[in-house]
Amino acid sequence: MKKNELFILYGRDYKEMAKYLLQSAGLDRMIPAKDTLIGIKPNLVSAVPASEGATTHPEVVAGIIEYLQERGYSNLVILESSWVGDVTKRAIEACGYDRLCSHYGVPFWDLQEDRGIETDCGGMKLHICERVAQIGFLINVPVLKGHCQTKMTCALKNMKGLIPGSEKRRFHRMGLHDPIGHLAAGIPQDFILVDSICGDLTLEDGGNPVQQDRLIAAVDPVLCDAYACRVIGITPHDVPYMEIAQSLGVGSADLSHAQIRVIRESEGKWITGGEDESETVARGGFRRVCALADNVTEVESCSACYGELIPALARLEEEGLLDLLHEKICIGQGYRGKSGELGVGNCTSRFRHFQAGCPPTQAQMYAFLKDYILVLSDRE
Repeated sequence: MKKNELFILYGRDYKEMAKYLLQSAGLDRMIPAKDTLIGIKPNLVSAVPASEGATTHPEVVAGIIEYLQERGYSNLVILESSWVGDVTKRAIEACGYDRLCSHYGVPFWDLQEDRGIETDCGGMKLHICERVAQIGFLINVPVLKGHCQTKMTCALKNMKGLIPGSEKRRFHRMGLHDPIGHLAAGIPQDFILVDSICGDLTLEDGGNPVQQDRLIAAVDPVLCDAYACRVIGITPHDVPYMEIAQSLGVGSADLSHAQIRVIRESEGKWITGGEDESETVARGGFRRVCALADNVTEVESCSACYGELIPALARLEEEGLLDLLHEKICIGQGYRGKSGELGVGNCTSRFRHFQAGCPPTQAQMYAFLKDYILVLSDRE
C-alpha cells in the first residue's frame, strides 16, 4: 500500500472486512520479520461498548489478529490507556477486550501502569509510555469520531493513549494541538485501520452513534485524518495539529492527490468501484456541539471533564433551561487557584459556585447546573 492510498470498505461483517482490507493492502509484506513485536492500538477511551460510538469494535481487532496469526505472526500485543478520569481495566471489560485477548492468546498492556520516557518528538520533548519503545510495528485502530475540543479525532490523536496520565494533563495545558502534532513525529504509525462503523460524529465519549459500516485502511496518518475531516464536515485547517504533523514531515493532508479505492460487500463478495460515500452526515450535530460550547469558557481543560459537560448542557437545552443561564461556565486546569462565579471540576474549587470532581460526572454537572439555573431564575 502506498502513502497516497486510502482503501474504503463498506459492509457489516467487520472481522472479515478487516481481514480483507489487510490482505488488499499487503500488510504482511510491510512487517520486517516474523518475530517482530506487533502492537495493536485500539481506542478504549472509556468504559463504554463500541455500539455507543466511542471505542474500537473488538471484531475489527479480531480480524487483525486472525490475519496475522494465519500468516505466522504470533508476537502480538494490544496496548492502550483510557483517558484521565477512567480506568483502562474497566474499559477492557466493558468493550470485550478481556474475552478477545483470552480467545486469541494475545496479552493486553495497560499503559496506565507505565512510567513515561522523555522522547524527542520533532524538536519537542514529550513523555511516552516506556513499553511503546519495544514495539517493532505499530497498527493503529482508531475510531473516526467528533471531539468537543479538537473537532475530530482519528489516527493522529489516537496516539495520545500511548502517553502517561500526567502527560495527558500536560497536553491540555499546552493546548492539545501543538503536542499532538509533535507526538506524531515521535511515535511512527506503520499501518492504520480506522473503525468508522458507528462513531459518534459529535463527541469523543459516544452516546450518539451514526451507523456508517465503514473501515478505512491507510499508511499516512495525516492523509487518513484529512479524509476523516471530510466525513465530519470540516477541513484540515480546522484541526491545527494536522498542519503541525504535516510540517514535521509525518504525512500529507492533500486529498486531491489521494488514490481512494472504494470496496463494497455485495451478495457475499467484495466489489471494487463506485462512488465514495464520505459526504458528511455530522454537520448538524457538530454545529449543535459548537452552540453548546458557546456557554463555556475553558482553559486547559481535560477531555474527560469537557466531554462530560457538553452532554449535560444538551440535557439542559432540551428542557428549555439553558437559555436562562447568563453566566459562562468555567472549566479547566487554567482556573486552579483562581476565583470566579460558576465552574465545574476541582480546578474551579475557589469559585463561588462549583461542582467538585475530577472529573465530575455528566449527571452531577447536570444536577448542579440545573439547581444553579433554577435558583437564579427564582431570584429574578
